[in-house]
Formats: sequence, structure tokens, C-alpha cells
Amino acid sequence: MGRRPVTVRLARWSAEHPWRAIALWVVFVAVCFVGGSAAGLNEATDEDQAIGEFGRAQLIVDSGGFDRPATENVLITARSGTLDQTAAKAAAQDAADRLRQVDGVASIGTPMPSRDGSALLLPITMSGDPGTAGDRVQPLRDTTAKVQDAHPQLRVEQVGGPSIDKALDDTLGKDFKRAELLSLPVTLAILIIAFGALIAAGVPVLLALSSVAAAMGLSTLASHLVPATDTTASVILLIGMAVGVDYSLFYVRREREERAKGRSGLDAVEIAAETSGHAVVVSGTAVIISMGGLLLAQDAIFSSLAVGSILVVAVAVIGSLTVLPALLAKLGRWVDRPRVPLLWRLTAPRDGRPARPRFWPAVLKPALRAPVATLLISVALLLALAAPALGMKLKFPGPEDVPRNTAAMQEYDRLTAAFPSNGTSHTVAVRAPAEQADRVRAALTDLAGRTATDTLFAPAEADGPEIRVSADRRVSVLEVATPHASRSDEASRSLHELREDLVPATLGGIPGVEYAVGGGVAASEDYAAHIWAKLPIVAAFVLALTFLVMAWTFRSVVVALTSIMLNLLSAGAAYGLLVLVFQSTWAEGLLGFTSMDAIVTWLPLFLFVVLFGLSMDYHVFVVSRIREAVDRGMPNREAVAHGITSSAGVVTSAAVVMVAVFSIFATLSMIDFKQLGIGLAAAILLDATIIRAVVLPSVMTLLGDANWWAPRFMRRRTVVAPAVEPPPAPAPELVGAR
Repeated sequence: MGRRPVTVRLARWSAEHPWRAIALWVVFVAVCFVGGSAAGLNEATDEDQAIGEFGRAQLIVDSGGFDRPATENVLITARSGTLDQTAAKAAAQDAADRLRQVDGVASIGTPMPSRDGSALLLPITMSGDPGTAGDRVQPLRDTTAKVQDAHPQLRVEQVGGPSIDKALDDTLGKDFKRAELLSLPVTLAILIIAFGALIAAGVPVLLALSSVAAAMGLSTLASHLVPATDTTASVILLIGMAVGVDYSLFYVRREREERAKGRSGLDAVEIAAETSGHAVVVSGTAVIISMGGLLLAQDAIFSSLAVGSILVVAVAVIGSLTVLPALLAKLGRWVDRPRVPLLWRLTAPRDGRPARPRFWPAVLKPALRAPVATLLISVALLLALAAPALGMKLKFPGPEDVPRNTAAMQEYDRLTAAFPSNGTSHTVAVRAPAEQADRVRAALTDLAGRTATDTLFAPAEADGPEIRVSADRRVSVLEVATPHASRSDEASRSLHELREDLVPATLGGIPGVEYAVGGGVAASEDYAAHIWAKLPIVAAFVLALTFLVMAWTFRSVVVALTSIMLNLLSAGAAYGLLVLVFQSTWAEGLLGFTSMDAIVTWLPLFLFVVLFGLSMDYHVFVVSRIREAVDRGMPNREAVAHGITSSAGVVTSAAVVMVAVFSIFATLSMIDFKQLGIGLAAAILLDATIIRAVVLPSVMTLLGDANWWAPRFMRRRTVVAPAVEPPPAPAPELVGAR
């Protein structure tokens, strides 16, 4: 017999030395976590995240060294009817006097009336770091509330960036706390149902949590090579829990099956390592390849997500091959304790074999008996579901997409209605030699005058445009406001009019000038263009390397090709479903959102790599079981039936865990997370049901022995069956007449 696979050798050593393996794992996790905390997080800068013309504008502004303190406003309006200007001015003076006594207030501006006289605005400049202003704004809001109490006939509100940031942080904090409180109990409950025993259910969660902790520390260390963003930790938790639970579930389920057949604990662990352990390595490699494709996007956000995801998947794979066998060997039959009586009877293996499922054989019948018709119908349905993706539009969410159930956003709406220039704006950033500063100012003043008469832009301020000039006179900045919502067609047209007409016409003739138009609208448009340009590159990389891994693993070009096509079908259907739900209004009441008539810009690229990687978990596991049966001489049709029915329980349990956890994201307030949760949950559900139980068996039944075709250099020299007992013959109703 040749040398045993590395998965078996690792598992055997861990099983024979369980305390050493467990101690090494605990030390590894602790060192990673503590080391990462000591090293500190290196966050991505504006320069790291500069994309397109928006990025160039941001870098020009940054080079000017402007002081950009946090600002707030006290907005005074009438509760009904016309605003009493005398009373409003008195309230503004009262607010100014009180706020000057508050720590954190640097200066108070002059009250400004709106053009129509419906509001009075008192600007406030905060001291300290603008990045922490949201944490320090509450004393100002408390003071403004006292002014409101003193002037009940008026509406006195405080609104500004720090107030909105605080409101969003509070909302998101409550959302994530609820999601965290729900996700672990839901995961445990599903695993208890799957195993019928508490310890067996707890082992996958334990491995997943420890993998996440280690990966968090490693990603902090890695941030000194690839700067991190504020979304990295969330993605590590999301991916880590998904793959950590999946890998443990596959491994524990196979070990229990083999032990139930009468094998010793060590032999059961070895067989689980040789089968499920091998599938875990292949699956983990596929996920790592998929997430590695994000590095080709040349984007600080995606690079950070790629590094975090790769690390947590790698750690989960290592844990499933080392500490998991040690835990199983040490626990022995205690892994099936304490038992949940009813659930245990439903899930426990009988006579050395898992209970025969009833649902999946019924689902499999059409695919095995009429593969051509079943394949055509199922693929047609998936393509029909994917078709709406052809009309996908990408945009960043704007302030109008933030839930209006917070006072801060209601105040923001009243502010932008009375003072349109405080809403959406474009940033015209100019860099030129210092001697050209006067010409630049004149050109920007001319630009502001031209926009003042255009309905795409907000009316000019009464005291003229505010042009900021750097101390060295090389950088000048003008904010050009538009009264339209940031993701509206009018806001987009105003951006293009600036970039293609007004800005070149006014600034283009200045010697040595460099200019760019940025702002929120520009960020959305430029990032969407960036995503559309990078998506084909990332997809080609992921598809090519995944094909090679699958072809070499299963020694079959056909299996590799069908794997790619099935995963593309799954991803396409998920895209189409996203468009159907979120670019329409029919689901607004059901899911609690307001349609933005677009998909969040970063989502398609991120979804593609995540879905392609995670769906390989199930595919590799199922095809591995089919391959095992084929290698033992079972005819193709029976092997397909056996592989899918024997893996149905564990794959269904893993899918239900993922769908349940991802669905929790759909309950969050922000549209980004709703789309992410629905997209992930829908794709996993489609993949674990229609793809696995209908399309896959139809294809593999139809192809027959051609499934395993490969060029001569890829073929196995000998076929060595795994050390497992032959599977029982599938039920006659599954295979039917040939």
C-alpha cells in the first residue's frame, strides 16, 4: 500500500496524541489573537482607496492640507404655517449662547435664513478629531434639546454629519447585536436537530469560533502588508462561521457513520480524514482561490476582504484536519451525549448506516428516470430566474436610502428641503502652480455662476461661492450643490455636465492645471465603472483555477466543466433574484426597505467570489461520495443516487445553517446588508436544492461513464477504494429501468 494521504497522517497523529493536538491549537489561536492585538490594525488610507476620477479628486483635496473640522447645525423651523423671524432669531441667539458653554464646540457661526424664509440655520464648528465627532456630539444635542424646551412654539433641531453618524452607529449597533444574539442560537439549534446530541452540535461551533478568533489576529498582522478596512472583521466572522461549521459538520457526520458500523474510534477518524477530510481540503482550496480573485480587483476594500477570507478559510481547514480529529478521538462515544430523545431517534445511524432519507429520493426520481427532460426544464427555470440580471444597475446607497425611523434623518430631510446646498454636492478639486491661483479662483467663480442658472444645480448662495484655497495656494476646492437625490438621474446628469462641459470650459485653459470632480455621486458612478471593468477579470481567474483544481482532484475534465457551469447557473440565478427583489417595489413592505432601483455597487463582485467558493463545499462533498461509489465498481446511475442520498442529511444541515444565518442579515436596517443577506441566502438555497438534487444528478446520469473522462496524463494509474464497506444498493424506485 502506498503512503497514506497527508490528511490521514495528520488525523492519525492528532487522534493518537489528542491532548498535544488540542494544546497546540489553543496556543496557536491565542498567539494569533494576542499577536494581532499587540501589532495593532493598519487601516487603509484615502490614497489606498482612490478609484477613478473621484479618487483623484480626493487625493488633490488631501494634498491641500485643509483643516476639515466636524460641523453641526441648529435648524429652526415653524411647527406649522410661516416662520416667525423674530422668534427664530431669539431661539438662534439662545442656542448660540448655550452652545458656547459646551465642551467640544470650537465656534458658532452667524444665523443664515433660507431663501424662502422658512428656516433659520445656525452653523456650529466642533473641536477635536473629526473622526470621533460622532462619539462626542451628544452634549451638543442635549443642549439643543434644552433650547427646544425653551421655545416650544418653534421646531429647534440639531443636524449634521456627526449627529447622523451617531444615529447610524446606534442603529447598526442594535442591528448587529440582534444578529449576533440570533445567529449562534439558530446555528446551534439547527445542528442539534441535525445530530440529535448536544456535544456533536457544539463541536462545529467551537471550531468555527476559534478559527474566527485566530483569523482576526492574523488579519490584523496582515494589515501591515495589505491595509485593512472596517468591513474586514465582519466578513471574517461571516465566512469563518459558514466554512467552519460546514467543514466540521462533514467530518463529524462521517466519523459518526463509520463508528456506528463498529469501527474503532481511530479507524473511524482515519476514514473520515481520507474521505471528508480530503473533500474539506479541496473545498477550502476552491474557496481560497475564489476569494483570492478579489486581489485582482486592485481595490483596497476587496484586497482586505480577500486576505481576511483566505486566512479564516485556511485556519478552518487546518483546524478540521488537526484539532477536530483530536476532539473526536478524545470524546469517543461521548460526542453523542447528551442525546435529545426524539431527534436522536430520527438522526442516529442504524445498523451502522444512516437512516434512509425519504424526501430526497422522491426529488431525485425525475432526474434519474428522465434526465434530459429534467435537465432542460430545470436549466430553463434557472436561466429565466437569472434573466433579470441583464438589467442590473449599480449604485452606492445615498442618504435617501438610510431608514427614516431615526430623528437625525428626519431632521436631515428638513435641512436639505430648506437649504438644498447642504444636501448632495460635487467637489471640484483643482491643483495648479501657485502663480495661477488668481486665475483658478476666477475660473471657479465663473463655474459657480454658470451652475447657478442651471436647474440641475442648487441656486447660488447669496454671498457668492465659497472657494477654499490651500496655504501654499496650489490647491483650490469648490463645492457645487445639486438639489437632487444622490442616486437620481438628475444628479448623474449634473455630474456629467460638470465633467464633460463646464469644468473643462472654465479651467481647461490654465497652464499646468490638474482638476477632477468628486463627491458622493462621482464615487458611485466611478466605483460602478470600476466593478464592471474588474468583474470579467476576477471571474476568469476564479473559473480557470477552480477548473484546474476540480479536474486534478477528480481526475476528470467533464466533472470540472460541469462544476463550473452549475456554479455559474447558481450565481446567475442569485443575481436575477436580487434584481427582481431590490430593483422593484413589490417586496418593500415584506422586507422593510425602500427600493433604490439598483444593486449596491460592491455586491455583484463580492457575491460572485463568495458564492462560487461556498457552493463548492456542497459540490465537492457530493461528487466525492459519487466518486467513491464509482471507484468501488457501482454503476453510474446507482452511484449518483447513492452519493446524493447518502450526503443529503449533512449537506442539507449545512445549507440550512447558512441560509438561516444569512437570512438574519436581511432583517438589518441598511439596504447593503439586506441585499447581501438575500443574495447569499437565495444562492445557497438554490445550490443546495435545485442544483444539487435536480440539475447535478440529471447531468451526471445523462453523461454516464463520460463523467470521468480525462486525458491520459490525468488518469489514475490504479484505483484504490477507500477503506469503507460497500454501500447498500439504492432503492429500486430511484434507479428505475435503464
